[in-house]
Amino acid sequence: MAGTPDIKAYLQDKLKTRFMGRELKYLETAASTQDVAKELAEQGAAEGTAVIAGQQRSGRGRMGRSWLSPAGGLATSIILRPSMASVYLLPAICSLAVYRTLGKLGIKAGIKWPNDVLIKGKKVCGILIEHSLTAGELRYSIVGIGINVNFDTGSYPEIADIATSLSAQLGRELSIAEVALGLYTELEAIYTRTGEPDRIIDEWSKHMVTIGQMVSADFHGSRIDGRAEGVNRQGNLVVRLSDRSIKEIVAGDVTIRNRNGGA
Repeated sequence: MAGTPDIKAYLQDKLKTRFMGRELKYLETAASTQDVAKELAEQGAAEGTAVIAGQQRSGRGRMGRSWLSPAGGLATSIILRPSMASVYLLPAICSLAVYRTLGKLGIKAGIKWPNDVLIKGKKVCGILIEHSLTAGELRYSIVGIGINVNFDTGSYPEIADIATSLSAQLGRELSIAEVALGLYTELEAIYTRTGEPDRIIDEWSKHMVTIGQMVSADFHGSRIDGRAEGVNRQGNLVVRLSDRSIKEIVAGDVTIRNRNGGA
């Protein structure tokens, strides 16, 4: 398979980042890269330390969902130590890094708020961000990114209708190591710009397929329906209801009810 060179040696040779991915733990199989990264963070691992697993037995996604992670995908978790003031930017930073990485591979993608990455309406990447806080202080964040690179999503009935892979889009297998290289490079480039939050939010919203669509969203435990009009400076999704009132979705699950085009 195109994605199975010595990933660690490849990245150590090719990475030009200052810290993102410079320390790397590679495992053929892991229960969850999130858990491995958390253990490393608790041991004082440096910011940018990354974990990659060839496959995960118990990968997890947002909202308590499982994340299918067989061989042929990129499953990685990265330790970050952002300031509390900039932590709200992480969904934008991570999804933009994936968007840019795919763009350099010649793939047009889009972002579904807050941080799913889609190709032609199908999910190709999921992102899970978890935080460790003590007495209200942020100790570290673990960013988990799962990209469907080479495996055949059609072989898995539970995701066949809603997911795709990079190889399915390009008609060829890709090097998982090269995808990781692009991802860590783009992630550092955006993450080191947290002093320019408006630029990050503007780029994020520019590539967001949710905007302009009719959506259903969880709002304080109840469902609301309306049109997604944009994201505000805090990264919240702004939804206009049928009575013309505005709701801001801070976190939760958003479903696009119709699609007027886009990635």
